[in-house]
Amino acid sequence: MGNYYLAIDIGASSGRHILGRKENGKMELEEIYRFENGLVEKNGHLCWDLEKLFAEIVNGMKKCKELGKLPVSVGVDTWGVDFVLLDHEDRVLGDTVGYRDGRTKGMDEKVYEIISEEELYARTGIQKAIFNTIYQLMAVKTEHPEYLEQAKALLMIPDYFHFLLSGVKVQEYTEATTGQLVSPDTKDWDYELIDMLGYPREIFQPIHMPGTVVGSLRPELLTELGFDCQVVLPGAHDTASAVLSVPANDDDFLYISSGTWSLMGIETKEANCSPESRKANITNEGGYDYRFRYLKNIMGLWMIQNVKKELDDRYSFAELCDLAAECDDFPSRVEVDDDCFLAPENMIAEVQRFCRDTGQPVPQTPGEIAAVIYNSLAECYARTAREIEQIMGCTYSRIHVVGGGSNAVYLNQLTAKYTGKEVHAGPTEATAIGNLTAQMIRAGEFASVEEARSCIYDSFGVVKY
Repeated sequence: MGNYYLAIDIGASSGRHILGRKENGKMELEEIYRFENGLVEKNGHLCWDLEKLFAEIVNGMKKCKELGKLPVSVGVDTWGVDFVLLDHEDRVLGDTVGYRDGRTKGMDEKVYEIISEEELYARTGIQKAIFNTIYQLMAVKTEHPEYLEQAKALLMIPDYFHFLLSGVKVQEYTEATTGQLVSPDTKDWDYELIDMLGYPREIFQPIHMPGTVVGSLRPELLTELGFDCQVVLPGAHDTASAVLSVPANDDDFLYISSGTWSLMGIETKEANCSPESRKANITNEGGYDYRFRYLKNIMGLWMIQNVKKELDDRYSFAELCDLAAECDDFPSRVEVDDDCFLAPENMIAEVQRFCRDTGQPVPQTPGEIAAVIYNSLAECYARTAREIEQIMGCTYSRIHVVGGGSNAVYLNQLTAKYTGKEVHAGPTEATAIGNLTAQMIRAGEFASVEEARSCIYDSFGVVKY
């Protein structure tokens, strides 16, 4: 019986605890707990309920004890850019405002008064996104300067959970890079940039790589759970973990980490901070073992997730794919990365409005609406593939789609159609698998990333389109 490892994977709409182990040369997974997540309105902002989320983290760990399957280590991954500020007693200052909140409107201009957009990209290699940590901190500095004055520590969301588990404050590398405040050259905080912006440098914690042992569980948690284990950093940014799970060891592919967001790109050893890369709005986020995730952040399945809810969950995602396929010839398209789709009151109405305002046929049925979204998304994938290939000066023969979106058969077919490339779909549980992989490499279950990826391919396989 192999050792168990626990991945706690928290997304924007849900979280889950997945136990993994290596058995007979393959990786085996078991989901033992699932819980809901979502932004809630508080004091006029969209916020995360971190107290509730940590309670769910503990509840899921209690399931390990109930099942008699005790992990030797645990790691947490989440979305990027969001953070907490802690005071001298480790209390959270203010509300934990989420990235879809509107507080960052105009904050980019305040940043550009200090450093130009061009120089900022050349320094960090991170794409312009209004919700990046750099702009969120400017919003805090503008609206609540007292928080920055009182703050003794800044922790990104997964690092805050690791702190609550272990009592140790560290910053995981891949998560830190999403904020646009890390140098791709030094792989550390760009303290000169931080000083220029007037953010207190002492609040930024030491950066550590995935695979780092943070510590053991706090004594009070050990008592509550009835077992101890190590807290080990995974790729704490969910996309970093997802990319680690891509089951390929050559360089002839693009990947799409397909979930609420679609992250499409390649894995490189060097960052590309060129003007051409900036104009294409491609980012150089950190990856496992100082790799770079050279990718574009695309709206992803957020749109269809909202449509599903607005249709009162009458249809499953598979059924929406089937309905869309029946309306395959519906001609309208939307710009999936338009800001109007970031957090609309009603996604269906917003898709219809976009089509109406651009003089296109307005979709009416669920199938037509889904067809517009899926076709628009696949066309965006094709444009992004061409941009990356043009900048890198090479072509890629296939696309690996990992994550929940790898189950979207119609979207995978469209992606193959519009890109002209072979699409390899799977594994579905990419983020959890990557989280577990970092822990298992640390424990010596795998000798290298290459060995781990070969095992992932053998364990979960792919579907080809």
